[in-house]
Amino acid sequence: MTYLHGVETIEVPNGSKSVNIVKSGVIGLVGISAIGPKNQVIMVNGERDAAQFGKQVPGFTIAQSLEAIFLQGAGSVLVVNVFDPALHTSAVTAESKTVVDGTLKLSASPIGTVTVLDSEGAATSFVLGTDYSIDEYGNFKVLNGAIANGTVLKFTFAKLNAAAITSSVIVGTYDSSTNVRTGIKCFDTALETFGYNPKIMIAPGYSSLSGVSAGLLQAAEKFRGIVYVDAPVGTTVAAAMAGRGPSGTFNFNTSNKRVELLFPHLKKYDPATDTNVSFPYSAFLAGVRAAVDLTDGFWVSSSNKEIKGIAGTERALSSTPGDVNSDVNILNAAGITTVFNTFGSGPRTWGNRNASFPTETGISNFTNIVRIADVVTESLEQASLQYIDQPISQGLIDSIRENGNAFMRILIGRGALLPGSKVLYNENDNPPEELANGHLTFELLFMGPTPSERITFKSYLDISLFSSIS
Repeated sequence: MTYLHGVETIEVPNGSKSVNIVKSGVIGLVGISAIGPKNQVIMVNGERDAAQFGKQVPGFTIAQSLEAIFLQGAGSVLVVNVFDPALHTSAVTAESKTVVDGTLKLSASPIGTVTVLDSEGAATSFVLGTDYSIDEYGNFKVLNGAIANGTVLKFTFAKLNAAAITSSVIVGTYDSSTNVRTGIKCFDTALETFGYNPKIMIAPGYSSLSGVSAGLLQAAEKFRGIVYVDAPVGTTVAAAMAGRGPSGTFNFNTSNKRVELLFPHLKKYDPATDTNVSFPYSAFLAGVRAAVDLTDGFWVSSSNKEIKGIAGTERALSSTPGDVNSDVNILNAAGITTVFNTFGSGPRTWGNRNASFPTETGISNFTNIVRIADVVTESLEQASLQYIDQPISQGLIDSIRENGNAFMRILIGRGALLPGSKVLYNENDNPPEELANGHLTFELLFMGPTPSERITFKSYLDISLFSSIS
């Protein structure tokens, strides 16, 4: 002890440290785009950021998905683009087209350089931007009258080879020798790069492949997230039901609580064809989920919310309120999230349960309950990192417990947890041998609000009310 003749003050930490709530509404999107960074995690926070992935070119998925997400009012998307022109294209050689009214259209959206040849296959002197233009959709337009109507031209270009985008491309790999990641594996770098992980995992157009849905689930287990899995395009109600259960005929044969099964596809506007086309539900629901997190809270169900920017569903579904035999109720009863659309309601998300329902009868079959548990546990874990390697004492125990309870009280006040939720230190869980080994154990006792999925009115005809007539 240093000698002192006088008065001193020693500051003693009182253990009052904040617990930050983890970001719950971050979407992890993996797909393909003809342009934009490849096999790296890119943060997209709005339409301006989304522009780096170009227009909604047919066959590609990222631009379409980002539009669907942001139409719902969502915030942050972590994007991984797996498309590689060197591996995922095929060549179109000397495709013959005739100029009509100063225009023509290629058979496919061109990727990269387009070579324009004459009718004999020889090079021309036509200059891009001066004599003609050609857009992402393959629309060729003559400029300044440089090319006469009736002229036959031939075009050589690359186009998307959709068959080359396999499950293994989307799932990706990790090479430990080079530290290079591809596909879904790229999300492993998100926490280090951005400070948070994706919590809503989607791969529109590819999640119906069993290998992809398994890869998304592996990531969701690691990041404490959820996965939206689409039924294959063209699936009927009967086929969706047949896909459920251990012997299911496609990727709906799961009972994992981190998976939400979606049916059907939705109709959205396609600028390339000027028509409404089918697109996976997962992009729209991810946007709704993120928007609900932002405006209402992570603990609020994403069911019965408006779906913006769609022209309907791939197939009509019966959705009569109170009818247990309606399509939407039958689907929900099998643990499939669908779309409710009745007169005056507009299309709305419909379904609270994850894929563990109806096999799992406990409260964890509610998706919002799974997410509440994820946010509470991960927030407390991150906040407790500051206590790691500190000397075990009563003060340390009190600090960890009280900081946790202060966090619980905040969530109770917001309606995210029910009153009585708390952090406990039980002496029976912490015998001297465990304390001597540097191990502290706390109990988390909490419960979030379940959604009011079913409301029942008991109806009576009471003839005694005639007595009020005088």
